[in-house]
Amino acid sequence: MSANQSAPDVTRRSERSRRAIYDAALALVAEVGYPKTTIEGIASRAGVGKQTIYRWWSSKADVLLEAFLDLGEQAAQAAGQAPYAFPDTGDLAADLKHVLRATVDELRDPALQAPYRALAAEGVVNEELGREFVAKLLEPQLQLYVERLRSAQDAGDVRPDADPRIALELFVSPLAQRWLQHTGPITYDYTDTLVDYALNGIAPR
Repeated sequence: MSANQSAPDVTRRSERSRRAIYDAALALVAEVGYPKTTIEGIASRAGVGKQTIYRWWSSKADVLLEAFLDLGEQAAQAAGQAPYAFPDTGDLAADLKHVLRATVDELRDPALQAPYRALAAEGVVNEELGREFVAKLLEPQLQLYVERLRSAQDAGDVRPDADPRIALELFVSPLAQRWLQHTGPITYDYTDTLVDYALNGIAPR
């Protein structure tokens, strides 16, 4: 190799392959569903060998969950937001409404909606995937609600005997159910109302 020639950048090539695998996995699960998505199909669509995938991930679930996490981070960066960020302005209602409105935007984003629905639906019947889905995708976000509610308790804005883990379900669960089961529109007005109703139940008496 001459002095003017540079060696191939393996890191860069690997990142391109990783990105192609993410895109292929998300596209396939949206098109054919989780059960029909295979490592072979992902590899073929991404233009890589199966061993390339198995070198980085042990299963298609790991590929898809990591791809979805990356997709969420990319969407947050494009919107100028930090992923998994929860504001603490001192106004609990405003902070909750802000986060839930951002969640509405994510749930209505076509790029996120199809793979998210496929993973959420499969997680209901596939216990192992369901646990991974909760642990890797949902739990980090739920913990931010817990921390913000505890901060509100310290400030005297939430009853000290309120369980933050149960309280967060007053905001998150109705939104998730409406989105999954199509029982009503997903709007800012809806999530703002959830906050207003819920805070009336957990505010100091």
